[in-house]
This record gives sequence, structure tokens and C-alpha cells, in this order.
Amino acid sequence: MPAETTDHLARGDAPHPVIAPLVDRFPKARWKVTGAEWLVDIDRSQLSDLAAACRDAGFEMCVDVTAVDWHRSRRPRFQVVVNLLSHQHRRRLRVTAGVPADDPTVPSLCTVYPGVNFPEREVYDLFGITFEGHPDMTRILMPDDWEGHPLRKDFSVGSVPVRFKESPEAI
Repeated sequence: MPAETTDHLARGDAPHPVIAPLVDRFPKARWKVTGAEWLVDIDRSQLSDLAAACRDAGFEMCVDVTAVDWHRSRRPRFQVVVNLLSHQHRRRLRVTAGVPADDPTVPSLCTVYPGVNFPEREVYDLFGITFEGHPDMTRILMPDDWEGHPLRKDFSVGSVPVRFKESPEAI
């Protein structure tokens, strides 16, 4: 039987003491607490400030930075997803920020969480989202001369011939 999901903040309940100061400091952010899962959607311009506040509130580890391409189904087209972890509070927080297709940039979190250096480069390489202030915003997975960003939903699939060892022909 699935766990009951209730958005406690939407019900008007007081936020958990760990995130209460964050909710107060970022009132325009959209906070959601569903069971043990904490989520916040924030304007991309506040992403770095929120990350620093989360770090100071005990979310000492950034587990991952990734992105979603909603293509035609949603606006803004892209969404950056930052997963934070607090060992001391035994909680996770998922931070999301919308990124428009005509200006795919967000502030880098490298000064807040130095370990996001490579994940931010992966997002840049695969989605084309630039992290402003990143110390080395270059490709990390694709060749330097690669054109395009392969995880974008409008990336042409199958246009690059691939030669397999078992077959002398390119597919």
C-alpha cells in the first residue's frame, strides 16, 4: 500500500523546524513537503543563495545536479534539479529551478558545493545549460568538436553513424 501523500505546507501546517527558516527567507519559492520528501521550486536567480542557506541549515552534501528537458510539454523548457542531503537531520531536499530555452543559464553552485564541478559540466555538455561563474565550463563527456547537446529532446537521434566491432558497416 503506498504511503499517504499530503502536502503539509499547502494544508497550512507549520514547516519542519529544519526548513522553517528557509521557508521564511525565500517566501516566493514554492515549497512542498510530501511525507518525508521535501521539495522546493525557486527562481533560477535565487538558486545560489538558496543553496548557501541550505548548506548553512545543515544540508552539507550536494548529491547530484541534473536537468530535465520538457521540450514542448512545459514552460520554461528546462528545469535544473539539485539534490541535497543532510546527514545530521537525515533529510533530503530536492531543489528545482526553471530555465528558459532562449536563455539557458543558471548560477553555478561550485562556490557553495565544490563537488558539483563535474555534474554542472555534464548538464552543460548534455543539455546546453550554462552555469555562470563555473571555473571550467567546458565539455566533459562529448568530444570538444561535438555539435549540439544529446539529451535535448530535439537532438536528432541516429544522425551519427556508429561502427560496431562485429560489423564492418556503419549503422
